[in-house]
Amino acid sequence: MIKTSEPVFIVRNAEPAEFETIGRLMVRVYSQLTGFPTPGEQPEYYTMLANIGELAQRPATELLVAVSSEQEIAGAVVYFSDMQYYGSGGTATLEKSTSGFRLLAVAPEYRGFGIGKLLSKACIQKAREQDQRQVIIHSTRFMQVAWGMYERLGFKRSEDLDFMQGELPVFGFRLGLYADFPNQSRPGSPGN
Repeated sequence: MIKTSEPVFIVRNAEPAEFETIGRLMVRVYSQLTGFPTPGEQPEYYTMLANIGELAQRPATELLVAVSSEQEIAGAVVYFSDMQYYGSGGTATLEKSTSGFRLLAVAPEYRGFGIGKLLSKACIQKAREQDQRQVIIHSTRFMQVAWGMYERLGFKRSEDLDFMQGELPVFGFRLGLYADFPNQSRPGSPGN
């Protein structure tokens, strides 16, 4: 029996020619979440997903994709290095020295390959490289697979970040980037 190797994926910034494809992926993924609001219930949200490339035009915002060696898009996420551009409800946009990511989507045909984790870790690495003190994300009860993955990556529930999106409760999470060294200064700060 010949063992085939697992596909290899890389994370990079999306190219403008890919924005439409990524928008369709986002709409497909979110509209298939059992119990999640439908396009008819939250049309503005789905319009935003379909036009996801517009978010990448904001300052301090990047649309990241995980692509296969054949350049097939397996998943995408929007990364924010300045929370004022995060665009959520609640208080997250007021956080300083903080990065965040939203709108993580993995194509159904690529589930089980660790794409969500790969994209999440890429965002966390970007935040570390930018000397941020934490990463903020949000999730809903309808995203249980993602919720569990975030917790395994070290994110902790932060009720102060919760908000309502229409009738939908949205739950906040934080990942402290320097929690492992509570008695040390952040890299690049005075004393290091």
